[in-house]
Amino acid sequence: MADPSVERAVALLRAGGLVAFPTETVYGLGADASNASAVARIFAAKGRPAGRPLTVHLGPTADPATWAAWDERAERLATALWPGPLTLVLPRGPTVPDIVTGGQPTVGLRVPAHPLAIELLDAFGGGVAAPSANRSGHVSPTRAEHVHADLGDAVDLVVDGGECTVGVESTVLLLAGPRPRVLRLGAAPVERLEEILGEPVDRPAD
Repeated sequence: MADPSVERAVALLRAGGLVAFPTETVYGLGADASNASAVARIFAAKGRPAGRPLTVHLGPTADPATWAAWDERAERLATALWPGPLTLVLPRGPTVPDIVTGGQPTVGLRVPAHPLAIELLDAFGGGVAAPSANRSGHVSPTRAEHVHADLGDAVDLVVDGGECTVGVESTVLLLAGPRPRVLRLGAAPVERLEEILGEPVDRPAD
């Protein structure tokens, strides 16, 4: 039987609402990624500067090629590490709203591993734009009560999935250039990415 909080979350997302939900890394503040007005509410709730790109979260059954130029490298990484704490940054698809990408030619995609996130995303059926569910500059939340304390009434629903098991944000890997490049170090080790790809991965500058 579907979790009633997930059913309510899906209805709110389809209506343009904001829903905080657990992933294995931190809680995310989600909106329908295809609805620019809904995504704008994320920036307002967080006090997030305009122009910063957001990651699109997908369920395991979704087709990432509807959001980005999916290639063989991305497929290998997704097969090995999704669902999991890896965000892949790829050339964006033509229908992705500018507000999601910050006007950039790329989009970040991730399939989170938390069972409630998977249930929600599969039931929703589309992409959910979701940065961490906290005000900009504050600590990323790993429990539902952290979200309530930081965002209060700015979020329409918090889906309580207990404490996040990883507690460290996802690794962000750019696949839009000739060499893969890590934009943010996170829970997926760079050495594992190199093992899967069979090639060096550039690390962020110190």
